[in-house]
Amino acid sequence: MARDIQLRDLAEKRTLSEEERKDAKTINGMFESQYQRWYTESHAVIRQLVPDRLIEFEVLYRDNGKRRTVDMTTYNIQDWLMGIRVQPDEYSLKKQFNDLAAVANRFSMQLAILRAVQDRFESTLFDIRQLVQADVFDSELDAARELAKNGFLRGAGAVAGVVLEKHLAQVAANHTVVMRKQHPTISDLNDALKNAQVIDVPVWRSIQRLGDLRNLADHNKHREPTTEEINELIDSVDKIAKTLF
Repeated sequence: MARDIQLRDLAEKRTLSEEERKDAKTINGMFESQYQRWYTESHAVIRQLVPDRLIEFEVLYRDNGKRRTVDMTTYNIQDWLMGIRVQPDEYSLKKQFNDLAAVANRFSMQLAILRAVQDRFESTLFDIRQLVQADVFDSELDAARELAKNGFLRGAGAVAGVVLEKHLAQVAANHTVVMRKQHPTISDLNDALKNAQVIDVPVWRSIQRLGDLRNLADHNKHREPTTEEINELIDSVDKIAKTLF
């Protein structure tokens, strides 16, 4: 109640700008009632995922016990929550600094740290997804080698071709290369990556040949693929999966 009167009195004395008075009216009571819960939950997330930013996050909330004066740089969120306000000068009716702006700035910095945590978390998930996919591709290529070893050349070529197609699709997604077709072929993906300058012409030509070998294995109307061609396809796909991201 006392805080409400103080804010109203300051507004009437025009110590706050019109925008500041609107901000004060909007957040009056809302920030105080919700911040502590938000801080507790955010603190736990930051402690777990980016502990190196935890002290910075905490200092933005409360004094570290070393400040000697209270000014724009040392006034913190805990001060605001405890009802500590900067009083206007008795004669000029102007405050030494804008405490509301100081709190808003500190809260904005805390939000930036939390958003960085989100980016870090998403990046970690991306790395995990890439590792899992790489393991899957290794297993599929091992299966292709086993098929080739036992004389099932077309089947081996088909499996290696699927791995190549999936990997190129992931590379396109990594570089936000938009595909027009819902189910693009190796050739479609290869051309799109070259046009987006993700790969150069020599790599494009190499992938083009692998696409031809995959088609040779997939379509019975062509001649039978040789053991050397299928082994080349499998080994080259393995190399691309481990070097092109």
